[in-house]
Amino acid sequence: MRRVYFEMSLRRDINGIRSRMMEKVNIIIDGIELQVPADYTILQAANDANIQIPTLCYLKGINEIGACRMCLVELKGGRALQASCVYPVSEGLEVFTNTPAIRKARKSNLELILSNHDLKCTTCVRSTNCELQKITKDMNITEIPFEGENTRYDIDDLSPSIVRDNNKCIVCRRCMAVCSKLQSTAVINAQNRGFATTVGPAYDQSLNDVACINCGQCISVCPTGALQEKEHISRVWRALSDENLHVIVQTAPAVRVALGEEFDMPAGTRATGKMAAALRRLGFDKVFDTDFTADLTIMEEGYEFLDRLNNDGKLPLITSCSPGWIKFCEHYFPEFIENLSSCKSPHMMFGALMKSYYAEKNGIDPKDIYVVSVMPCTAKKFEIGRPEMEVDGNRDVDAVLTTRELANMIKTTGMKFTELADEDFDIPFGASTGAAVIFGATGGVMEAALRTVAEVVTGQKLEKLEFTDVRGQSGIKEFQVELPEVTVKGCVANGMANAREVLENVRSGKAEYHIIEIMGCPGGCVTGGGQPFIDAKMRLDSNIFELRANAIYEEDECMEIRSSHENPYIKHLYDDFLGEPNSHKAHHLLHTTYTKREV
Repeated sequence: MRRVYFEMSLRRDINGIRSRMMEKVNIIIDGIELQVPADYTILQAANDANIQIPTLCYLKGINEIGACRMCLVELKGGRALQASCVYPVSEGLEVFTNTPAIRKARKSNLELILSNHDLKCTTCVRSTNCELQKITKDMNITEIPFEGENTRYDIDDLSPSIVRDNNKCIVCRRCMAVCSKLQSTAVINAQNRGFATTVGPAYDQSLNDVACINCGQCISVCPTGALQEKEHISRVWRALSDENLHVIVQTAPAVRVALGEEFDMPAGTRATGKMAAALRRLGFDKVFDTDFTADLTIMEEGYEFLDRLNNDGKLPLITSCSPGWIKFCEHYFPEFIENLSSCKSPHMMFGALMKSYYAEKNGIDPKDIYVVSVMPCTAKKFEIGRPEMEVDGNRDVDAVLTTRELANMIKTTGMKFTELADEDFDIPFGASTGAAVIFGATGGVMEAALRTVAEVVTGQKLEKLEFTDVRGQSGIKEFQVELPEVTVKGCVANGMANAREVLENVRSGKAEYHIIEIMGCPGGCVTGGGQPFIDAKMRLDSNIFELRANAIYEEDECMEIRSSHENPYIKHLYDDFLGEPNSHKAHHLLHTTYTKREV
């Protein structure tokens, strides 16, 4: 009876929510009559009507707390100003967004924020791309009347991926919300109260000393320069200036569909050719593509999966391309470490090949080869320092540039990026397939693996290469693929909160899979912590993440070869050097192990 009552109650709640979503109410904002969904807030209604209300702490669906008090509005008949981001609409509500009282309150609130802020804007990494700076300009703040002693904090730069500068923090709590709600790690929290409030790990610890997974999602949502990636630009410039080094660059698939945004190109523009051209002009000796070793990853991981499937190996096999996810697993779900694919991520495989096969073929001492990865991900900066990521005394990869850092280097030279003629990657390590390109979107690794596994098992060409069940921005996607003698059940998860749900279901026996793809960042690599910044307003009224993912699939469709096992240069690599997938040499160079970490 209790279960029946619960199900009836749940059904009534769901029906009530649906009814409210379909219901419309009539409101007035600044004299404009509107009909909006009954579950809207005033801020959402104003945005639909193209009425600008400033915000600093707001992130749709993630951080709706009314903390910054910048979105204050006045209600007809109301006794106090209200935060529009949390105030619900109702029938007949009349709202004013631009009155003397509102302007005065917003200005005072902003001046108070600025009074305890590090105002070294010209030397800040977010200069000209800072939400606080923009709103200050929009509100015509030319002086700060509140004088007093500024609080000074030590900069936390011990993490290999993320630098935290609380002198620039405005306590908006966005990073806290993302770390807790989307990534379920909650290593960043508010400490103390009132004016003494700070944001960071408990007991003033460094991010390096807590179970941070280095994903950089906190950087992506920070409205100021309080959080930024650990800079690798200077070390790359030094390498490029060293005549004794042979400097090689590789670029991840998600970079090419986001880099153009840094040069005012429309979101979703594929800038692959211009990116290759720009990298040559920066002075790299070879411009290669991580997609080559994405194809190699599918070969190694695909055959590893088939071996486990056919020989009672540890299942489900869980993909290992995302270093943020790997560290999450080591901290929070160490019992699943044996389920992880032993494959290194594609860019680490690439580095290992450069300092073995490439060095041998070109007569270069591996110690004179310097490998730079351009990644959408800040966790890659942590990954290259892992002790497991070296072969025969040589680090696989020497430096990682985020998409933002590469854009910075290009801008430093004065290069006109949008006017560059398209160029190709160097061969052979610039040759790849459509399967490799889609690694940049959530579900892409799984789809690429299925293309190869299905054809290897059946010995027949697939009539349709697209596995649409694993595509899309949904946090968790399940699928089944019919193979001879077995129906492969799989799951795709992105963002660590979703990964936690999947793993808890597997652990409890509620779900059973043969293979799981997990990406550390919500939406996959296209939304990585090193990608171009998207402010709260753009997040509210645009679909940039979807446009980036669509561009990934468009590039796949344009490729002549779309399955990893058909890449002729991958075939030659096995014939000439590795032998076969999962061979002893392949394991020595391309595979690794992982270790339990404390929380």
